[in-house]
Amino acid sequence: MLIHAPSVYDFRKETIFYGPISDLIPSTPVFEMYPFGFVTIAAHLHQEGYRVRIVNLASLMLGDRNFNVESFIKNLSSTVYGIDLHWLPHAHGSLEVAKLIKKYHPDSKTLFGGFSSTYFHRELINYPQVDLVLRGDSTEIPVASLMEAVEKDDDFTNVPNLTWKKDGRVFENPLAFVPEDIDFLGVDYGWMIKSVIKYRDLEGFKPFRDWDRYPLTAVFSVRGCTMNCAVCGGSCTAMRTFLGRTRPAFRTPEKLATDVYNIGCHFDSPIFVVGDLRQGGKDYARRFFDEVKKLGVENHLILEIFTPADKEFFRMASEAVEQYSVQFSPDSHDEDVRFALGRKFDNTSIESTVEDALSHGCTRFDMFFMIGLPQQTVESAIETSDYARHLYKKLDHKEKLFFYISPLAPFLDPGSCAFEDPETYGYRVFARTLEEHRSRLSNPSWKHVLSYETKWMTRDEIVGTSYDAADRLNKVRFEEGLMSADDYELLSTRSRLAKAMVEEIDLAISINDPEERTHRLQIIKEKADKLMESTICKKRDLEWDTKGVFKSIPRALIGFLRKKRI
Repeated sequence: MLIHAPSVYDFRKETIFYGPISDLIPSTPVFEMYPFGFVTIAAHLHQEGYRVRIVNLASLMLGDRNFNVESFIKNLSSTVYGIDLHWLPHAHGSLEVAKLIKKYHPDSKTLFGGFSSTYFHRELINYPQVDLVLRGDSTEIPVASLMEAVEKDDDFTNVPNLTWKKDGRVFENPLAFVPEDIDFLGVDYGWMIKSVIKYRDLEGFKPFRDWDRYPLTAVFSVRGCTMNCAVCGGSCTAMRTFLGRTRPAFRTPEKLATDVYNIGCHFDSPIFVVGDLRQGGKDYARRFFDEVKKLGVENHLILEIFTPADKEFFRMASEAVEQYSVQFSPDSHDEDVRFALGRKFDNTSIESTVEDALSHGCTRFDMFFMIGLPQQTVESAIETSDYARHLYKKLDHKEKLFFYISPLAPFLDPGSCAFEDPETYGYRVFARTLEEHRSRLSNPSWKHVLSYETKWMTRDEIVGTSYDAADRLNKVRFEEGLMSADDYELLSTRSRLAKAMVEEIDLAISINDPEERTHRLQIIKEKADKLMESTICKKRDLEWDTKGVFKSIPRALIGFLRKKRI
């Protein structure tokens, strides 16, 4: 049983104003989108003959305010419950759900995994509700080894990458399974469809709340990275130091193209190709696009680039598929800020990349900018809108270019250069341990959840600038004719209300009397919940045109009859 918990348990009862921290991702601020590893782990266990089910508890709770979590967990049955603690914002919910599992299933094992679990494994294993922690970025085969040990009632001495405890003593097995490639992975969306039918539970299987309306799918080209961005917990330095990965593990481009094809057999939906295809070399990208073209893929591809790309890359993409989009995160328009972050490219190369993409059939180009970066001042963040205006004036197809700006994250990524050496990068860090991060998540305002500030921006300034910079960016889009007057007014109003909400919560938590403070926060809760999403941009602007999952049923049925490519 693989269970995905909400960021905070129980968010339905607590007063929590999440702010804009999830406005630029498919999920809500509850972070109900489970990691892709759930899909590959489940597929591998199924292939090995084990019964496995994915339960998106966060999505179930979002879908029904009266959903009884304890009753649901009590009625589950499994020898091992796998809980992801991949993204650190799940530190609260994952541990609380583990408590409930041990309450009703004391003889079952609770297993944690993911990047954050790996980083904090020695602290995590000491929580009484945690039995096992699997470390590393590729735990599909170790999970199967663990299940075999459970079946045979063996101890876990021979399970690679495992931290475990027995009779109060903690054991740390070697991080021995770090695959050199990821061709062994099974990516089987057909299995997911069969599981939904078997358990009659679409809500529990959905990767995020609106997935049935907007079935975005994904394939992974790589685990690991060639880049070393200062604030990224998936950087090459972090991977080498904490996950034992000395170089990226790629999926063969032909296998990656086959993954895309197999998804297309079941879903008429956009497919996100995770990882910059050029990390594996120019020939890697060429082979992928050649195979996609050969297979006749019809789905819209979303391509990710980490650095500026040339015309040849976009030419190959345009010849391979009818529709493709690009996502690019320069992080800042300010070259000094970008260089301090470890992104060594200039604005001229950014602009030529956008122009080359749009002139070679790119239907949409998304650019993402962040607030709270090294050497970034309030003025620099606000001036992002000026750069957006400059590009809109310069381009022939400005309606295809989308700018987004948001705070970096609620937490600095553990393992990132900035987290490990904050003074060098100009950060002040307010949380170092897992418990310190966990306890911050239940704060009523996202300002107090933030685990960092910089030499150039205080937490108050990061919060205020997040709204002000987005307001300026929305104004530019409106003035350029890319946003309607109604949408502009709506976002301006929501942003104004959100800023007022931060101040109102600050006043409430300053009340000395605990009962009065709690009462005041409960009064605020309804207003805070209404401002949970789309405070700095329209979340649906981030979506691609697609049919709902139910409209893909005929294609899925045909897909079951069609021989799967492997």
